[in-house]
Amino acid sequence: MNPSLIVFDLDYTLWDAGETWCDHLNPPFENTAAGPIDSDGRLVRLYDDVREILDWCQQENISMALASRTYEPSWAGKLISMLGIADLFDYKEIFPASKVTHFTNLHEASGIPLNEMLFFDDEMRNIYEVGRMGVTAVFVENGMIIELFEEGLKKWESKQ
Repeated sequence: MNPSLIVFDLDYTLWDAGETWCDHLNPPFENTAAGPIDSDGRLVRLYDDVREILDWCQQENISMALASRTYEPSWAGKLISMLGIADLFDYKEIFPASKVTHFTNLHEASGIPLNEMLFFDDEMRNIYEVGRMGVTAVFVENGMIIELFEEGLKKWESKQ
């Protein structure tokens, strides 16, 4: 049994944006062989296991979403496109607001109950807030890795 929706934060969860948040970068962005860079040469790259995790979700036909609190949603959108992952997500909640708002919107847009969602984020405040809503929320300490993803799936399943 799998979650109906798996939701990921962006900064420090799916990607490293030059060791900062994407809204602290300096566009314009340029695509290079290594990935997008900003005008200061800071590279935005997915953590090593992210593509494998996203591929697995696709193979399992699990809907995916993004929930990111950023003051530059258009920059995040551009980077998602440049990294070639934009089309993988059924829902995108990318704007400067509480993750509670993001998840309220995700529930309304998808019709998926909150307790059928699994969420990964690098900020403990988001884990607490979203967890209190009934979402299985998993703290990402150093970027998404396969082992943490598998732990999250087990945690979600144990709550069902």
